[in-house]
Amino acid sequence: MLLSSTLYSKKLKEGNYRGVLFLNEEAGIELPFNFTVIYKNKKPIIEIRNADERITIDEITIIGDSVNFKMPIFDTEFKTVLAGRDLEGVWINNYKTQKNKIKFKATFGETKRFLFTPEEPNPLFEGKWEVTFSPNEKESSKAIGIFKHLEQTDYITGTFLTETGDYRYLEGIKNGNQLFLSAFDGSHAFLFTAEYSNETLSGTFYSGSSWQESWIGKRNPTFKLRDAEEISFAKNKDEKLNFSFPNLEGKQISLSDKRYENKPVVVQIMGSWCPNCMDESAYFSTIYKLYKDQGLEIIALAFEKTTDFEKAKKQVARLKTRLNIDYEILITQQTGKDKASETLTALNKITAFPTTLFLNKEHKVVKVHTGFNGPATGNEYVIFKQRTENLIKNLLKK
Repeated sequence: MLLSSTLYSKKLKEGNYRGVLFLNEEAGIELPFNFTVIYKNKKPIIEIRNADERITIDEITIIGDSVNFKMPIFDTEFKTVLAGRDLEGVWINNYKTQKNKIKFKATFGETKRFLFTPEEPNPLFEGKWEVTFSPNEKESSKAIGIFKHLEQTDYITGTFLTETGDYRYLEGIKNGNQLFLSAFDGSHAFLFTAEYSNETLSGTFYSGSSWQESWIGKRNPTFKLRDAEEISFAKNKDEKLNFSFPNLEGKQISLSDKRYENKPVVVQIMGSWCPNCMDESAYFSTIYKLYKDQGLEIIALAFEKTTDFEKAKKQVARLKTRLNIDYEILITQQTGKDKASETLTALNKITAFPTTLFLNKEHKVVKVHTGFNGPATGNEYVIFKQRTENLIKNLLKK
């Protein structure tokens, strides 16, 4: 694990905080999230909460009244100052070169996420919704909204499933006929608002300070997205896949290497900047430990936000260390879905990070899975795990 480097001047108060990212201060658009400060061996630890998710931050530097902390996997950080027991400053997204700072404030002692007074419990938003983002626009897209009321309260957790992945852990509240959900994980800074009227949800989705779009939803327990296993596919199922890229030590690794000979291989197309890829990598880290002695191999191809090998290596190494990944992660020194499609010409296209290829022992593509339904999706995650492990067991037998 990466160790915290803390120089003590003033002490960060132990306890609960309500953080706010001011997405649009003039319009009053605020993204709230909750975190707790605890001390271990006299060193402060920050734990961010999004529904069932807990994110531990241990890279904290305190000098005078300055409190700076870096997110554990993603290349983002907070630079703040102590204002009494509160914190004030900015969140900096280092993946961006322009408009990469958002004003931030954290209030000590506040445990609520949204500062509404809950009304009588009413599970108005409970269930599965057919969602359209940017309705009536050329770039509109479909999703599934899954919302759950915490028992006997108006507090809500949920997520959105799309054809490229899920929106991870959202947490919020019902206020009358209005819905408010938010999530902050160091990469995603998501805020969803909506109003229920005439059996329809009409709302706005905010992502950071630079993106917003409208969305609508109708309750539909039978709605389905396109099959994640049909979006990308091998153009020739008899063609053997091969590639060669450097690992974190700079050594060229190829599918044709002796290590992978006559073994089924899972190939991740991913990036350390991608929260869905993080969830998938955490899952495959566990899977590799379970099945590697039976012959399973996994290789991740990292498409980072930079083509610079050393910079990309640094970020990928953070992911690998934090998630305790034992399999190879290769640095492609390329960025974006178009470059991924150009690299893996055996497939028709790459539309999402992550995209996962399942190869048999001859290294022919058996299945391609687009996106990732992570642990925030509940039953969808359970189904994915069951199907994946059944496939892996079959590939190991053949």
